[in-house]
Parts: sequence; structure tokens; C-alpha cells
Amino acid sequence: MPKNLSGIKTKVALNLTKRQLICFGTAALLGVPLYLAAKDTVGTDIAALLMMAVMVPLFLLAMYEKNGMPAEKILMLIIRQKYILPGIRRYKSENLYKKLEDQEKLRKEVERLEAKAGKSKGPFRQKSHKKE
Repeated sequence: MPKNLSGIKTKVALNLTKRQLICFGTAALLGVPLYLAAKDTVGTDIAALLMMAVMVPLFLLAMYEKNGMPAEKILMLIIRQKYILPGIRRYKSENLYKKLEDQEKLRKEVERLEAKAGKSKGPFRQKSHKKE
């Protein structure tokens, strides 16, 4: 007897759960008529592949379960996380020390250019207005 009884599921028929019966029944209702309709036109091999392509996703929905959640819930969580809800904005900090360093570099550059302009006799030199 298992110690954890929460993992036990009620079996309805043929040792299958209600969910599994619904998925298998839907797969059979979609796959078999598709095979019968397609085998005359495309051949039995291609018709069998088409039938499998329709039935296998439904079988996986019936059988796959991870951490107690069925496949459709997992798929809905993935779709919601990636496409429906916007992504989480990553926190981006401002490095105030770097801004102060840059401001100090600019101030020193301006002082250097002013000192250079004050010594030179070029056209951009500020003229002193002396009263004579």
C-alpha cells in the first residue's frame, strides 16, 4: 500500500482515468476516419502517418503529467508566461559614482580647454575689456 494516497487516481474503465478515456476516444474519432478517407488518395503509408500526426498529440495529453499537473496545464502556463503576459522588467541600476566621474572628467576638460584658449592668441580667445 502506498504511503502517499494523493497520487492515486480513480480508474473508470479498462484501468484508465476519465481524462485518458476522453483523450483516447477523441484521438480515435479523429484519426480513424482521417485514415479511412486518406488511404485511397495518398496511399496507406502516408495515411497512417497523417493518422499518427493527429493521434499522438492527444495520446501525449492523456499520458503526460509532471509535478501533478497534466500537459494542457503545463502548456497553458508556458503560453501565458511567454506570450500573454509581458516579461518582467529587469532592474537596472544607475551607477552614480560613474556619473560623477564622467562629470569630473568633463569639468577638467573644460578647464583645460579654457586655459588653452586663454594662453593662445587665436580667434576664439576671450578678449579682456580694459578701460583706457
